[in-house]
Amino acid sequence: MKPLKSILAVLLIFGFFTLPVQAGFSSAKKMIPASFSELAKYAKPGVVNIQISKTTSTSGRGLEHFFGHPFGQNDPFEEFFGPFFRQQPRERKQSSLGSGFIVDKEGYIVTNNHVIDGADEVKVLLSDKREFDAKVIGTDSVTDLALIKIEADDLTPLKFGSSDKLEVGSWVVAIGSPLGLDQTVTAGIVSYKG
Repeated sequence: MKPLKSILAVLLIFGFFTLPVQAGFSSAKKMIPASFSELAKYAKPGVVNIQISKTTSTSGRGLEHFFGHPFGQNDPFEEFFGPFFRQQPRERKQSSLGSGFIVDKEGYIVTNNHVIDGADEVKVLLSDKREFDAKVIGTDSVTDLALIKIEADDLTPLKFGSSDKLEVGSWVVAIGSPLGLDQTVTAGIVSYKG
C-alpha cells in the first residue's frame, strides 16, 4: 500500500507543477496565428512583379582564358594561335525577374538594387495584371535597395513598419512575386537583433 501512496503523491505533485506549463502553452497558442492568409490578401495589391531586360556584352577571349600565361606576357604561341581562338565581342539580351512593393499612391516602388542593376528596361506587373514601364529613381548598392516609379492610378501602397518594435521571437512575413510567380508567402521569426 505504501508504494501506491508514493506513486500517487508523485503523480499529484507532477500534475500540480505541469498545470502552469499547460496554461502557458494555452496562452502562447493564442498568440500564434493559425494562418497568414488574411495578411497575404491585405498585402497582395501592393506587391508587384518586376521584369527587366538588359544588354550584356561578351568579350573576345584568347588562349589565356583557358591556359593563363604559361610562357609569360610575351607568349610566342599567342601571336600564332591567338587569332584562331579569339571571338568578336557579342551583345546579347538578358532578362530577369524580381519583386517589389508600392510605397506611395504616386507610383513609387521599393525593390532590390540587384533586381534592376544595369537594366535597359524595367517593367512592373501589378496584381490586377496591369503592366507599366518604370523609371529608376535611385539605387543604393550598399543596402541593396532601389526606388522605381510608374505612372498609374488606383494604387494600393503598403506601409513601412518600425524595426524598433521588433523583438527576438517576433513573427516576420515575406510576401513577394519572384520568378514570375503571382504571389509567394513565407514566415519566420526574428532570431537575433544586433
